[in-house]
Amino acid sequence: MSPQSATPNILISAAGEDADWKKAMVERLPDANVATTDDDYDPATIDHALFWKQPQGLIKTLPNLKAIFSLGAGVDHVVSSPSLPADIPVIRLEDAGMADQMVQYHLYAALHFMRDFDVYAAQQAKATWTQHDVARISKCRVGVMGLGALGAAVASALSNLGFAVSGWSRSMKAIDGITTYAGEDAFAEFLGQSDILICLLPRTPETEGLLNSAALSHLPKRAAIINAARGAMINEADLLRALDTGHLRGAFLDVAVTEPLPESHPFWDHPKIRITPHIAAATRIEEAVDQIAQNIHRMARGETPSGLVDRQSGY
Repeated sequence: MSPQSATPNILISAAGEDADWKKAMVERLPDANVATTDDDYDPATIDHALFWKQPQGLIKTLPNLKAIFSLGAGVDHVVSSPSLPADIPVIRLEDAGMADQMVQYHLYAALHFMRDFDVYAAQQAKATWTQHDVARISKCRVGVMGLGALGAAVASALSNLGFAVSGWSRSMKAIDGITTYAGEDAFAEFLGQSDILICLLPRTPETEGLLNSAALSHLPKRAAIINAARGAMINEADLLRALDTGHLRGAFLDVAVTEPLPESHPFWDHPKIRITPHIAAATRIEEAVDQIAQNIHRMARGETPSGLVDRQSGY
């Protein structure tokens, strides 16, 4: 990449947290000019944009952008914009304090099913006192869809705890202690040995609706699903059908197609579904601005930034 101006001109649109991001960015890059969309700024001077669910059409008002940073793990809100120029780099956060949180969330959710806490919750509702044998953790097979920074951290943590872990991704990955699969041809085999399926794939046109009735049918009888990626990964009607027929034992969902989840949505009252309001992992602003500042310095030196998104793959 060619060297950039030594004084960055930064615009922040962070879905209601603009002031916090601006304060942290000014502290980290005191020589930069930092503005939010609420400030009086000249769009023609902006060369770096920090976005999370930015207003529609904002990108096309910034004619001299050199880079866009996503303020979250996902970049679909940026790359799906019809006004995004083809030559502008999009840069994702690679961790920013999210990996530890994701590990914690998935340890809890996986143990929920492995230790039959879903069964005991159903028993409690009926005032039933029945003990069940404790399964061997090594016999519980966990499949992790998506082996990026967050997926790899979750897979490794579960493996270290004793689960039998496998992973599936678009291209082959090698992770110590993890059996890995790659590509469409291996998808059904991967699903077939996932007693607990964890979805941590990025949202792309290829992953939307990926877990439909056909895919769910490949899961073992009484498998469970944990989704903390994007709600669009799962066909919600197909998931409900698989739960109601007994093919799946339960689902632990942090995301939904429509967020906030509408009050009338059947997920709320379903006895086999646990809902959390998109809290599996929050971006830590301090860690995030440190990553962003380092990448701004890299680009200023003409170097390739870390976390550069492949626009064709969408992540």
